[in-house]
Amino acid sequence: MNIAFYIAAAVTLISTIMVITRHNPVHALLYLVISLLSLSVIFFLLGAHFATLLEVIIYAGAIMVLFIFVIMLLNLGKETAKQEQQWLKPKIWIGPTILSAILFAELFYLIIIAQPSPYNMQAVDAKAVAISLFKPYFIGVELAAMLLMAGVVSAAHIGQHKKTELHRFLKEEEPS
Repeated sequence: MNIAFYIAAAVTLISTIMVITRHNPVHALLYLVISLLSLSVIFFLLGAHFATLLEVIIYAGAIMVLFIFVIMLLNLGKETAKQEQQWLKPKIWIGPTILSAILFAELFYLIIIAQPSPYNMQAVDAKAVAISLFKPYFIGVELAAMLLMAGVVSAAHIGQHKKTELHRFLKEEEPS
């Protein structure tokens, strides 16, 4: 079990570093999804099955939906078709594929051996999580919601801004 934890932690660390260092946002999002999935494996290993499901459904699923929205906002026509073809080159998919294969093999191995966890596990149901989110952690949840909303509004604003305005001294003078 400890080896599986360290493998998942290594995959998480590598994919998170790749998220930070990639220049192309599509590549960074691919590694971000791998990072979120490897975090869910860590939660699974620690016995937090509900957090595992939340991580996969909310974060990995929401990130993918956000990715689709960004592509829809930035789709500018024929110019993006060439860029999309570059995104589909196999060399771009090798890194995320290798990390995903490691996670899949690890999860398959863990399901096959299925031994009880050496950690002191305590079952936490959805009601207890909901109560804790809306009572002691209410401020944190509200701040995270406002931050996410600001991010979505900013992405929509950046996606719609096409006209570039130069300073009045930088404008070229029209020939008379």
